[in-house]
Amino acid sequence: MRLYGLVLIASATLLGACGGGDKGGNTTDTAATATATPPAAGASTAAAPAAGAAGAATAAPATGKTVEVKMLGDDKGYRFDPANITVKAGDAIKFVNVSGGPHNVAFDEATVPADSKAQLDANMPGAHMGPLSGPLVSNPNEAYTVSFANVKPGSYDFHCTPHLAMGMKGKVTVQ
Repeated sequence: MRLYGLVLIASATLLGACGGGDKGGNTTDTAATATATPPAAGASTAAAPAAGAAGAATAAPATGKTVEVKMLGDDKGYRFDPANITVKAGDAIKFVNVSGGPHNVAFDEATVPADSKAQLDANMPGAHMGPLSGPLVSNPNEAYTVSFANVKPGSYDFHCTPHLAMGMKGKVTVQ
C-alpha cells in the first residue's frame, strides 16, 4: 500500500512539473471555432509548443474554413471519416468523437517536415500526450480542433494513438 502512495505522489509531482494541466483553453470546441471566422480568444491558447517540440513557434489561429472529421469506432472498425482531407493553409480541422472513444489526433513525427513540426505542434491547443499528439477526447460529441495556419503545404499523416494498431489513420494535404 505504501508503494502505491509513493507512486501516486510521484505521478502528481511529475504531472505538475510538466504542466500536465490545461494551458488555459479546453479541448471542447465552441461555436466560434466551427465557423469560418478566427477562433475565440480561448481557443488559440497553445502559445508555447509542447516540451520536446522542434524549435519554438506561436499558435496561429485558423483564418479560413473549418472541416469536420468524425472519429468512429463501431462494428465497421476504427476510422476517421473522411480519412483523407485537403485544406488550405489557414484552414482548420475539427475532429469530433462520435463513437468508440477515447480517441486523439497525433501526427507522425517521422513524416512531418522538420521545418513544420514546431508550428503544427503549436497549433494543437491544450495539453498534449506528446509532441504532435493532441489530448484524448472521451465523450461523444467532444471535439478537438487543429489549425493549419502557417503550416507549410504538403502531406501530413495522422492517426489515433489508442487505435493505431486497428488502422485508425488518415492524411491531411495542405495546399
